[in-house]
Amino acid sequence: MYQTDFAAVANYFDELILAEIRKNNQAALGELYKTHYPMAVHLVCSNSGTEQEAKDVFQEAVIAFYERAQQPGFALTCKIKTYLYAVCRRLWLKRLSEKRRFDVSIAEGELFEGLEDEMDEVLQSEMSFERMHESLRALGEPCRSIIEDFYIRDFSMELIREKFGYTTADNAKNQKYKCLQRLKKLFFEDQRKGK
Repeated sequence: MYQTDFAAVANYFDELILAEIRKNNQAALGELYKTHYPMAVHLVCSNSGTEQEAKDVFQEAVIAFYERAQQPGFALTCKIKTYLYAVCRRLWLKRLSEKRRFDVSIAEGELFEGLEDEMDEVLQSEMSFERMHESLRALGEPCRSIIEDFYIRDFSMELIREKFGYTTADNAKNQKYKCLQRLKKLFFEDQRKGK
């Protein structure tokens, strides 16, 4: 159950961050740094780089993401983390190539040993996130709003009770539980169908 909740929250978190970045919200950019910068440090420092180089690469990746997000019609087809990881990886490979211009070329696979397995895991996660997104869309109202209000907007059960007209916070909590059960059922039905 926890993984299902996490997937829903992570997917909506990315959508909210993207929407706020489009509004030039500096706090959203700060959230990108806080959430994803350690990934860039790990990538660069594990592959012959320094933390300063990781900072530079990550800065370029965030700028690239920001510019893409401002383009009309841009739609995020993967998680923000996956997007930033791919851009950081490409930028770091380019820098490594420039550093070793006169050296014997090192195969990309040697530099990023184990990276393919990591990317396979990321892609599997992406497919799960997309299935969760589809399951949330199929869930319908009021369940979708209750889940978003509780997990994304951090509303209390009392506030949800007032918004949806439940007689007690416990009734609202029971409804949220039923909604999560329906979401879980939809998610696993989609997974069995291979969506």
